[in-house]
Amino acid sequence: MRIRLSRESGSAVLICLIVASIMGMALASYLSLVSAQHLSVARSQAWNISVPVVEGGIEEALSHLYYNGPTNLGTAGWSADYFGHYNKWRQVGDGWAFMTISNATSLTPTVYSRGYVRVPLSNGQWIQRLIMINTRRDNLFTKGLVAKGQITLNGNNVAIDSFDSADPNYSSNGVYVVSKRKANGDVASNSGVTNAIITGNANIFGKASTGPGGTVGHGPNGAVGDLAWQYGGNTGIKPGFSADDMNVSFPDVKLPFSGGFTPGGGSGYQYVISTSGDYRISSLSGSLLIASNANVRLIVDGNISLTGQDKIMIEGGGCLNLYMAGAEAKITGTGVVNQNGNATNFFYWGTTNNTTLAVNGNGSFKGVIYAPNANFTMNGGGNSNLEDITGASVTATARINGNFNFHYDENLGRLNFSRGYIITAWNEL
Repeated sequence: MRIRLSRESGSAVLICLIVASIMGMALASYLSLVSAQHLSVARSQAWNISVPVVEGGIEEALSHLYYNGPTNLGTAGWSADYFGHYNKWRQVGDGWAFMTISNATSLTPTVYSRGYVRVPLSNGQWIQRLIMINTRRDNLFTKGLVAKGQITLNGNNVAIDSFDSADPNYSSNGVYVVSKRKANGDVASNSGVTNAIITGNANIFGKASTGPGGTVGHGPNGAVGDLAWQYGGNTGIKPGFSADDMNVSFPDVKLPFSGGFTPGGGSGYQYVISTSGDYRISSLSGSLLIASNANVRLIVDGNISLTGQDKIMIEGGGCLNLYMAGAEAKITGTGVVNQNGNATNFFYWGTTNNTTLAVNGNGSFKGVIYAPNANFTMNGGGNSNLEDITGASVTATARINGNFNFHYDENLGRLNFSRGYIITAWNEL
């Protein structure tokens, strides 16, 4: 028997082999593409997962600065390196964050946060992401007149300006003089409502800031601006001297001690304190004397009412931190006589119970007010700068009526009364 092979049969086999090869290569390419895409998706997911790891590191670093900065940073697992930077490792989920705080003792520390996340399907590869943030210590007293809510300035003789008790170019032996005034007497409200600040006909030598969406209203003779704007006879708000970017926290005041001595009286004073220490009284309805060189912390559990010739007298070298635990404080009479001439010798701290603070008549006030739950009013006022308010104020609301000048001491912004740190710049490296 003879078998004949057809050339056509050989061609068909060759074509099938070629087609099978092409399909195999296409399938291999597709599988390779799918594998690469799968790996790319996995890396992308790991990259996204690294964001909360990095941000978690930033949050921990900022919290550490707030609670332990700037002098106690070598705690809670943080350690200093050769360069004076503070470092810490922290596991965040399946990743790790390595945090560094540099320039830790300055007012503008820098925080670095490196996030490490394992890449799936990559035989142990890790993705690293690095964020650098610049921060600034946010002081309680960086502005002159501050309130959570509305600020209202009434009358035709209201002026708010600034000076610097630590700079002889802008003060006279640490005391305000009008010839050395500055224009950093900023007024700020956290409120975002219409007319969050009503300047009326007041002269604000500085800027006016409200919360987001808030506005600043002014009267026909009111002026907000720098020295040139004010002395040039301009009215209204100078361009660039108002903003709606005010958004800060107002931490509550807590009493610093639970006990305390009860002071006695004498020499025409209801209470006389001549020795440094912690004291506590039920209320204050007469005069109080803080003797020379006495550094005093005083809690007042009830109301404060100073009338007639009543006063708080702080002799030279004396210092008073008054913690108001009652509801109402009314300071008229002679007011607060701070013989030191410097606001840092008298601090008024209003707790959550303190809802009213009034300075009336010709009562002078050289000191610092922090009463974030109190409605603050200033009524009347004399014709002398000695009867003005010198220092800084942070309250729930603020209202100035009549003739009152408010002089913000810029040196208060340098003191270590921090509400935490705020981010001024964010960069991914």
